[in-house]
Amino acid sequence: MHDGTTGTTGSMFREFLRSPGQIGAVAPSSRRLAAEVSLPIPESGDPVVVELGPGTGAFTTLIQELLGGRGHHLAVEINPRLAASLATRHPRVTVLHAEASTLPRLLASYGLGAADVVISGLPWAVLPLPVQRATLASVHHALSPQGAFTTFGYVHATRLSPARRFRRMLGASFEEVVAGRTVWANLPPAFVYHARRPRPHPANLLTPA
Repeated sequence: MHDGTTGTTGSMFREFLRSPGQIGAVAPSSRRLAAEVSLPIPESGDPVVVELGPGTGAFTTLIQELLGGRGHHLAVEINPRLAASLATRHPRVTVLHAEASTLPRLLASYGLGAADVVISGLPWAVLPLPVQRATLASVHHALSPQGAFTTFGYVHATRLSPARRFRRMLGASFEEVVAGRTVWANLPPAFVYHARRPRPHPANLLTPA
């Protein structure tokens, strides 16, 4: 026998071997990291929560627990195998096999004007510059004026050029960007970026798809 964690770890590792540029990790994120990225989800109301790059669903499970049947939860996954598995395991989540850079169009197709919270599991540090720009522009365009965006980075990658560039892009896109404390209970250790209040005219971003 094996538990769900073992199964999702195996799935993540297989997909990493197939597409390291899309997956960016060899193991699912920890429950502790999921709790940190999910902090902006409101405790009441019917929020629109978007999850980018859910992978095997490490964040999805906790987001569903926090929502408790409220609001709308869209999960956008580019990997078809992971998307299909996630849709099977989380029937209450609208799982979309699509690129994150098309987020505004996806929201519009479901009659949702803007997202209250966008939670990202995308491997920003390994994404090419055009993809970084287009995806972050889509997040910025899709968020409500008071919306929140959370994503994470791995501690060991903070000095890499793509990671530093992404941090500068966050500052150009949001009025408030705060890096949380290191989550050591994750493989590898990670930290969370909390970004709020999208700037009216962000610099150095591409027009979203």
